[in-house]
Amino acid sequence: MDDPRLHIIAVTGIVVRDGRFLIMKRSKKEKAYPGYWTVPGGKIVRHEYEQSPMTPNSEGWYDIVAKTLKKEIDEEANIKIDDVKYLTDMTFIRPDNIPVLVLSYWCRHKSGEVQLGKDMTDYAWVTPEEAKKYNLIPGILDEIESVNKLLKI
Repeated sequence: MDDPRLHIIAVTGIVVRDGRFLIMKRSKKEKAYPGYWTVPGGKIVRHEYEQSPMTPNSEGWYDIVAKTLKKEIDEEANIKIDDVKYLTDMTFIRPDNIPVLVLSYWCRHKSGEVQLGKDMTDYAWVTPEEAKKYNLIPGILDEIESVNKLLKI
């Protein structure tokens, strides 16, 4: 990428079900963090939102993050989510030197049982304490613990 303002934008979801959190193991083929455990999510892709109708009375598309997150979690885990809420954001540089902006949200499991999509190799529903035993991408445990605190407020 020649323009330093351009980033890949990814969205991730801390999925909560009965006090447990969904974590998934990334394929060893991934460019960033191959074989690590993470939470489901994916990239915002221009051609995907351009194919949907623009929001009435606007020149753009609203709620693309939530729509993308719902689509990606359905693809990666075969489950439905709702109650999507912003948690945090972070940036990093991938090994191939491409900058990534990650928008992290939390949401509730609505329906379905996990079935792995093509990019994940395993999954678990864990408590924050159990999550410590997994080789998580740095920062994911902090996000899970943050959502756990929000749920107890």
